[in-house]
Amino acid sequence: MGYSIAIDAMGGDGAPQVVFDGIAEFIKTHPDTKANFLVFGQENLVKPFLIPSLAKHVTIHNAEEVVTGETKPAAAVRMGRKTSMAMAIDAVNNGMAEAVVSAGNTGAFMALSKIILKTFEGIDRPAIPALIPSDKGCTLVLDLGANIECSAENLVQFAVMGSVYMRTLMNIAEPSVGILNVGSEDLKGNQVVQAAANFLRDHPLVNFYGFVEGDDITKATVDVVVTDGFTGNIVLKAIEGTVRLFARQLKKSLSENVLSKLGALIAQPSLASFKRFVDPRLYNGAMFLGLRKIVIKSHGGTDGVGFATAIKVADELVQRNVILDLQAGLEGIQ
Repeated sequence: MGYSIAIDAMGGDGAPQVVFDGIAEFIKTHPDTKANFLVFGQENLVKPFLIPSLAKHVTIHNAEEVVTGETKPAAAVRMGRKTSMAMAIDAVNNGMAEAVVSAGNTGAFMALSKIILKTFEGIDRPAIPALIPSDKGCTLVLDLGANIECSAENLVQFAVMGSVYMRTLMNIAEPSVGILNVGSEDLKGNQVVQAAANFLRDHPLVNFYGFVEGDDITKATVDVVVTDGFTGNIVLKAIEGTVRLFARQLKKSLSENVLSKLGALIAQPSLASFKRFVDPRLYNGAMFLGLRKIVIKSHGGTDGVGFATAIKVADELVQRNVILDLQAGLEGIQ
């Protein structure tokens, strides 16, 4: 039986072209998909990108207004459900679609999703998680920007949601959880992280490891790293920037002379494997954890391959009935 995924066609730096490139890439790599796409956007701007090969998979819904990158969350809410973003979210709320994907304004997307779809009982704020490549595969880090300021209770909720996510989606029976701090010693950190740690040390739903530092993320010291959105977003951007710097310097070094070019040719399979491992497009698409429906945020600056990855995340979560699993796992949070 088929199902629908709602898409905000106007969100992101390259919209709407990148959105349609992403849909096309997803269909190309998943020819047997049962997903159809409800695409919300300004019809005169969106229709030119609806190529014949996509016509049977895509239904366009006209939106009167657009949430831009400069639109403040409160302003997006006041615009009502006439924007492409709000209409796409509402499609999930009224049962037309099983999930929604947008590369648009993160603050507005989070605010609208929380108002329209609501959070699970016991969750005050949804969080943005991401799987960061590590020595053991991936480490889940949250929050990555949805909540700039967090209380100790918020961090505890993130820890519970991260644990449930890793158990449900990554099949880790007892995921370990650490709080990001300026040191691993018990006495380090501010009052918020200290209070959160005190809550978590005896929490029945969390296998609490203790405090961890920034390099523990890629070392895979724990399965889940919890932090506030301000710190988490900086960490994410720093990791992305370091990877890009390394890639630029490696490319430069491998093209300096004949011997280095020969070495690059010999190492080409390994280099290709490394490139795939660190390609941010292949890790694109983060679920807003804590909401009652599947909401996927794509990076605003991604290309068609990256947007296809975000669609893939939504598609997999729909097929796995992840909301039911998350709801069951979060029942004991209070």
